Amino acid sequence: MGQAEQISVLLVEDDADARATIVAILSGAGMAVEQAGDGQTGLHRAGGGAHDVIILDRMLPYLTGIDVVTRLRVAGVEAPVLMLSALGRSEHRVEGLESGVDDYLAKPFEPDELVARVRALWRRAHRREHQPVLLFGDLECHVKARTAFRQGKHLPLSPKEFDLFHFLMDHAGEVVTREMLLRHVWKLSFDPQTNVVDVNVGRLRRKLEEGFDGPVLETVWGTGYRLIAAGGARRG
Repeated sequence: MGQAEQISVLLVEDDADARATIVAILSGAGMAVEQAGDGQTGLHRAGGGAHDVIILDRMLPYLTGIDVVTRLRVAGVEAPVLMLSALGRSEHRVEGLESGVDDYLAKPFEPDELVARVRALWRRAHRREHQPVLLFGDLECHVKARTAFRQGKHLPLSPKEFDLFHFLMDHAGEVVTREMLLRHVWKLSFDPQTNVVDVNVGRLRRKLEEGFDGPVLETVWGTGYRLIAAGGARRG
């Protein structure tokens, strides 16, 4: 990675020893790290949108990590957020992801994994901002033209189906929850108690899969949906 592409990280962690360790890990990987020791300070420093990636501890003084990321998303700050927490159970991860967190790493973690997660978040955000075409397996999402292809064949998606496809492609290979789709695709901060997500996912799945070899849109029962490479999907 060239100097011009140095990743700028905001680390919000109240434990001084943990903070020093993480700063050493990230700085050793060539990243520039700004620090905050509580949720209120972290929210203030993140509000300017000057950081490529934000790392939030979940349990913070004054404002929790969940509170911070929720307020950032409401304020329109789109920088990817990695949440660190000793609470690693699936329900804790889902709560974090549904609040607007992009990735979730349970403590303790390996230094190499932390660096890899931060770089992956940076690459995804950089690609979303600068790359006009998203590629995954045999799928193509042409962002500016708002067109979709599989195996080179054009897929006739409605505007909402394209928005759904675009979001899934941005998170290709990852589980996307129903709540995430409601918030980011339908711009709803509440569950309208309808099957609008399921209906549109079903329509999109048919257009992605009918006439092609192998499914690409997987239902992860009880959690959400995931785009995966053709031939590897399991419907459960």
